[in-house]
Amino acid sequence: MLSATEIEQITHELQQVPVKKAACIEALKIVQQQRRWISDESVADIAAMLDMSTAEVDSVATFYNLIFRQPVGRHVILLCDSISCYVMGYTKIKQALVELLHIGYGQTTPDDRFTLLPNACLGTCDHAPALMVDNDLYRDIAISDLPQILDQYL
Repeated sequence: MLSATEIEQITHELQQVPVKKAACIEALKIVQQQRRWISDESVADIAAMLDMSTAEVDSVATFYNLIFRQPVGRHVILLCDSISCYVMGYTKIKQALVELLHIGYGQTTPDDRFTLLPNACLGTCDHAPALMVDNDLYRDIAISDLPQILDQYL
């Protein structure tokens, strides 16, 4: 069940668009901001509010790689695995993250602090390798930078 805050925020977004379906991405983002991920129940609730089928909402949610359909940690690490990052040391960065966090791709640390995910491109190929933690972009990453980057996120 959507919270009163989520309903209020989605209702506000509905006033900004010509048809309800146009608010789908924003509705997903609103719920994810509150819950960190989009459950099947949330998909159904959003669909009902926007006069869409659950399949339509789910297809939007699964199309965008920053809408999470499974629980994630408090901080999501997106490691760029584009060709530029690969050439500039992605493999070593990935291995170092796996060793530091003791998790692989798609996994969350036992303390629920981090989830590690691959990302096809972060759009900063001239400063590879790159990663994002939440909305923070880190470029020209060296293995020695990783502990300091991770320590910022409690």
